[in-house]
Amino acid sequence: MTDDLPDREADLPSSFIDIPGVRNFRDAGGVGALRRGVLFRSGSFHTLAPEGAQRLKALGLRTVIDLRSPVEMEVWPDLRHGLDHEALSLPTLPADREDTDRPWPAGQEELYPFMAFTAGPSLVAAIRRLGTPGALPAVVHCAVGKDRTGLTIAIVQTLLGASEDDITADYLLSNAGLGLLDGPAPYIDESGAERVSRPISEELLASSFAWIRDHHGTVPAYLRAHGSTDEDFAALRANLSA
Repeated sequence: MTDDLPDREADLPSSFIDIPGVRNFRDAGGVGALRRGVLFRSGSFHTLAPEGAQRLKALGLRTVIDLRSPVEMEVWPDLRHGLDHEALSLPTLPADREDTDRPWPAGQEELYPFMAFTAGPSLVAAIRRLGTPGALPAVVHCAVGKDRTGLTIAIVQTLLGASEDDITADYLLSNAGLGLLDGPAPYIDESGAERVSRPISEELLASSFAWIRDHHGTVPAYLRAHGSTDEDFAALRANLSA
């Protein structure tokens, strides 16, 4: 996505960090037991500026988890500018048809339950990496850090004991970070087509969690169905908790 960065950085909440060339970059900590300075969230690094790379280096960045599709990564590869972090490709919405890399629903209302349906393997792998000694600080990102990243961070915060209200409030900050407080904004997608980026809402994230509850009962049970273990959860809490 090639939209300009928001113009009013000074107006954003304190969790946002100005990383030149990266959209919607902020600290995911301070929610539940998740401590600050260890897990960040953002849009992609495909326009990361050299100054932005220096700021990421100052944060001590060790891991970048990229939730985008293979086509997105091919068209807009993350830039490093000399950074030596480990990069993991963990697509939330992997391609499952030969004729397209984008089989997921176009509408937000359908997308969020669908993400819950497809994200299990990505979430399990992300949780295991975040619980690994030496993996932090880490950044989780997709294209603009709104939907796929929003669900992934919400799951991590849930495992760290955050309340639904606090998780939702943190999730909704992407509207401010992406300049969507006044409504939808146009962008150019990985195929060169103009599309519309729409604001997120409490109901969207709730629909992902509703799918999880309907099919698995709880978030831990959902993750266990995809291969997570109690040891994975304990390691995550040990590594990320305040």
